[in-house]
Amino acid sequence: MTFNLTRRDVLRALPAAGALALPGFGHAQSAWPAKPVTVVVPFPAGGGTDAFARPMSAQFARLTGKQLIIDNRGGAGGTLGAGIAAKATPDGYTLFMGAVHHTIAPSMYPKLDYDLEKDLIPLILVASVPQVVVVNPKRVPVANFKELLDFLRKNPGKLNYGSAGGGTSHHLAGELFKQQTKTYITHIPYRGAGPALQGLIAGDVDLMFDGLGSSAAHITGGRIKGLMVSGTKRSAAFPDIPSATEVGLPDYTVSTWYGMWAPKGTPADAQARAIEEIRKACTTDEAKAVWARQGAEFAGLSGAQFGGFISAEIKKWAQVVKASGATLD
Repeated sequence: MTFNLTRRDVLRALPAAGALALPGFGHAQSAWPAKPVTVVVPFPAGGGTDAFARPMSAQFARLTGKQLIIDNRGGAGGTLGAGIAAKATPDGYTLFMGAVHHTIAPSMYPKLDYDLEKDLIPLILVASVPQVVVVNPKRVPVANFKELLDFLRKNPGKLNYGSAGGGTSHHLAGELFKQQTKTYITHIPYRGAGPALQGLIAGDVDLMFDGLGSSAAHITGGRIKGLMVSGTKRSAAFPDIPSATEVGLPDYTVSTWYGMWAPKGTPADAQARAIEEIRKACTTDEAKAVWARQGAEFAGLSGAQFGGFISAEIKKWAQVVKASGATLD
């Protein structure tokens, strides 16, 4: 099974046996869920996390007969909601749906009121969407990625890129790109991915390093042009856009991913059942269709594997932050 994630980092971080490593897994089935389950989503309604949380919730309810209630708690780059979830009663009835941003946050926020690896238990990686380099074709009239790269190298600082704000995956994906291509592009932070994308479409910025899911409709409509997707392979949703490996950037493996956690102390049987039921919900035909439309994959890493992936992502982004000198604009 392959997917557009930092797979080498995952494999390095995994224990020798890629087992689920949850105590009690495989024991007698528990009664969980016996009542509705709340999922803290640490971003405003309508964002990228919601795009997967709500379809997953609908399938979960259909399969288990119990609601998965989405509780949007936006603020502070997703760290406010993470702190709320980390302090929730660990009874199995509060879960947390975070994202790649939460592995960047430890390097960008000096005083978090939670520790992602100590206060929250990794359950399962729900979706992974490759980043895509997109340009406004009127402001940057290039035919392909090579032409973009040539222009950037000949005109340092002439182009700018929009992001969802300092410390977001959009911002750090741009910094990683600059490091690996030895180019300079001016960072323009916005208050959210939606406004940044609208700024790109309007021609207020030149390019973006966006999640393919949110850019997909605009690429199809011709409002923006996709030049490269991160990772080793092309997206099935956009087979004409080359991968980073194809254009000579084999280490540019950046994805906007979303995963589920539980507060520390959540019973092991509830953890195991949550993983099982979420996996079922994300692999129904209905969910697969939603994921495909957004260029996403259900990677399915769970338990210790997901934990290893998280550790690798935290280290990776810490290096990018340090090398770039990125700050919260």
